[in-house]
Amino acid sequence: MAKCIMVQGTCSNAGKSLLCAALCRIFRQDGYSVAPFKAQNMALNSFITADGREMGRAQVVQAEAAGIAPDVRMNPVLLKPTSDVGSQVIVMGEARGNRTAREYWGDKRALIPVVKQAYESLASEYDIIVIEGAGSPAEINLKQDDIVNMGLAKLVDAPVLLVGDIDRGGVFASLYGTVKLLEEDEQARIRGLIINKFRGDVEILRPGLAQLEELTGKPVVGVVPYGRFDIDDEDSLSERLDSAGGVSQIRIAVVRLPRLSNFTDFSALSRVPGVGVSYADKPAQLEGADLIILPGTKSTLGDLKWLRGSGMEAQILKQHAAGTPVFGVCGGYQIMGQSISDPEGAEGGGSLRGMGLLPTDTVFRPEKTTVQSSGALGTLGGVLAPLSGMPVTGYEIHMGETTRAADAQPLIRLSRAGQPPIEDGCQAGNAYGTYLHGVFDAPGVAQALAQALAVRKGVMLADTAYDTEQYKEEQYGRLADTVRQSLDMQLIYRIMEGKT
Repeated sequence: MAKCIMVQGTCSNAGKSLLCAALCRIFRQDGYSVAPFKAQNMALNSFITADGREMGRAQVVQAEAAGIAPDVRMNPVLLKPTSDVGSQVIVMGEARGNRTAREYWGDKRALIPVVKQAYESLASEYDIIVIEGAGSPAEINLKQDDIVNMGLAKLVDAPVLLVGDIDRGGVFASLYGTVKLLEEDEQARIRGLIINKFRGDVEILRPGLAQLEELTGKPVVGVVPYGRFDIDDEDSLSERLDSAGGVSQIRIAVVRLPRLSNFTDFSALSRVPGVGVSYADKPAQLEGADLIILPGTKSTLGDLKWLRGSGMEAQILKQHAAGTPVFGVCGGYQIMGQSISDPEGAEGGGSLRGMGLLPTDTVFRPEKTTVQSSGALGTLGGVLAPLSGMPVTGYEIHMGETTRAADAQPLIRLSRAGQPPIEDGCQAGNAYGTYLHGVFDAPGVAQALAQALAVRKGVMLADTAYDTEQYKEEQYGRLADTVRQSLDMQLIYRIMEGKT
């Protein structure tokens, strides 16, 4: 049976996901087979595995760091928020419908055997399991039937490292307070403290670290410096949303929908030299964009209403009429059509007129399409014509069926495992849409798109293609090196061995 280590945080966005990814890479470098695990993840950024199941993107990143294929056992429960009080519940990669928070709370106990079985199955195949908690274990109103923090630690007998984010301020109080709000047996599970995202001279912290150890009775395993790593995880979304994109030759504006999902679709674009990707939620922020992207969303009808009420729709239509290309992915593709209807209440029911940029109509169905796909772009018109015929690969996650007008042109010819090829998406002039998440990820696609936009604008971009997989490996290596140098890894190994 595998040894394990669990990383819990004093709050959300303390850096648990990246620290777990770093530990996965470090253990792999040290010759162990390692797998990540998070019992319950709440995120709109999800991924489809090779067998067509859905899981949280953070555990995909951690699996990549561990050098293994993503597996839904690594994230047996995924909650995808559909509103402020409800989520779609996905268990072992399959959607089980929408639940309010109260409904899910009442059903949660039934998921404990599912979580336990998924963990034990992984633990029988790997040397080490790196477990990520969620939020904070000191959320005392949520401790009953907990399956993701101390409840899970007890279930699988995991030692815990508690992480605090010093960049937010109050890290000593948050670490001390979290420890002291726990029951005595839970406090005993915490074997070490980590201070994350530190800027400055660590020697200044030494007196505080010594006092923290004395007050809590827990060793400080290390202080991890603030670092910028180009690695996709849920926590990186906040930084991307707040970024203005910088000064760039080509500016791509992604509409910041209220229920924006799968923001990693645009990572490849942001890595092209000379291209700036920013997120816009006000009409003025779209002005001057060379490309406007409507991203995926977990609430297509609700986000379309927001576009209409905020003035964003009018601004997009104005700029498109002036020649700016618009590209929609998944829910964004649906929004660009003529109509969206929900006769069976998949998103609460009703119908709306679409933006009218594409000759398509979408009808929601309860069945969810979750599949990995690959194919090639068709013969494109408009600004993106130079991308014609380029290979693409990615995955689909959607509940709608979209039909094109009889004379409308598809965007991509896709192949799905075990199924005949299909025509996906639609194009009309400088409007493009597809259901394929990751459409810009295939080698050369992001660069070709940027170059097409540069030609239209009359600017020159540097011809610097890069290898996506090599780039990822470099980022994981940098992350692991930083964390290894910052933590007492020998102590962590002793903790996993039960020797301290």
